[in-house]
Amino acid sequence: MSATELAAAVAPARPERVRRFEARRLRAPLSVLLLLGLWAGTAWLLAAPRLFPGPASVLEAVVRELVAGELLFHLGWTLLRVAAAFALAMLVGAAIGIAMGRVAVLDDLGRPWLLFFLNLPALVTIVLCYVWIGLVEAAAVIAVAINKIPNVAVTVREGARALDKSLFEMARVFAVPRLAVLEHVVLPQLAPYFLAAARSGLALVWKIVLVVELLGRPNGVGFQIHSAFQLFDVATVLAYALAFMGVVQLVEWLGFQPLQRRLERWRR
Repeated sequence: MSATELAAAVAPARPERVRRFEARRLRAPLSVLLLLGLWAGTAWLLAAPRLFPGPASVLEAVVRELVAGELLFHLGWTLLRVAAAFALAMLVGAAIGIAMGRVAVLDDLGRPWLLFFLNLPALVTIVLCYVWIGLVEAAAVIAVAINKIPNVAVTVREGARALDKSLFEMARVFAVPRLAVLEHVVLPQLAPYFLAAARSGLALVWKIVLVVELLGRPNGVGFQIHSAFQLFDVATVLAYALAFMGVVQLVEWLGFQPLQRRLERWRR
């Protein structure tokens, strides 16, 4: 087959792939529009705007809180607590997971501890931290981190167990420095596990932070949701919840997804 014939045979395949890719990109926006339509339709059928407000009422509440300055203020406090607890949980949990994954004795000793903290209710941890430490920011951050550390440790431990031993042998034979081994052998293999722990961790941390704020903080999204609940203001409850969910989704799009593509370049 000549070069001209080959090009003619391959040419129609490219537009087909492009059309498929564009169709896949439209699925997510269409799904969101469907959800909004179902929400608006249900609100119209129920005709109870105070108990089940529609998208327009919730958007109005978002604008009202934004103009008043309340939304950004309380959202900022919640984000600070989420960032602090998330960082603490990832650092401590990753260290524990790597140690347990590489040292059998530590794994045997630490397994009962992990099972205990994995099954400890978040509410109990929050209450005990407030009782023992006090109604301060440190208690709030520690309570959230304690609930997330076991999950991070379990995920990273599995990654540490799955490390390719032949690569370590090769690095030893060629006398590769330890920092280079860490950078080029260990971290690339653990990257998917770190990313999985981070994604699940963020989803769990911000939910627990709301409970922490509801029980013992004078500000934050959880505090505002509790205040709106006392007034049976469902629109404001949904406004704060959706605003924070939007921020978390931005972190996924602008943070985790680009990071995943960068960390997985070595696989290509």
